[in-house]
Amino acid sequence: MSYTPVIIRAANDDDLPLLHDLAALDSAPPLAGPVLVAFVDGRPWAAYGLEDDRVIADPFHPSAEASGLLRLRARQLRAAQERTRPRRAWLRRPAGRFSAS
Repeated sequence: MSYTPVIIRAANDDDLPLLHDLAALDSAPPLAGPVLVAFVDGRPWAAYGLEDDRVIADPFHPSAEASGLLRLRARQLRAAQERTRPRRAWLRRPAGRFSAS
């Protein structure tokens, strides 16, 4: 049994033509904002818009697994962002100490 590696990375400005072509293949509007792209053999098979939670994929390749990996990676990134987000000051205040104003 052989496996084909899938590379997932953030899209950059150089990827815009690839993403527009991928959207056209999928008959979907292009993704906007931050995008993750799944590459197989150097070609984009699927892309995921982090802002609108939408996937576009190449219908001529079995891209369901690549789409699933993109969704998984997006969840991981969101969870990491939640862990590093600073907590609000009122959550750190000791109990019983309220301002009199």
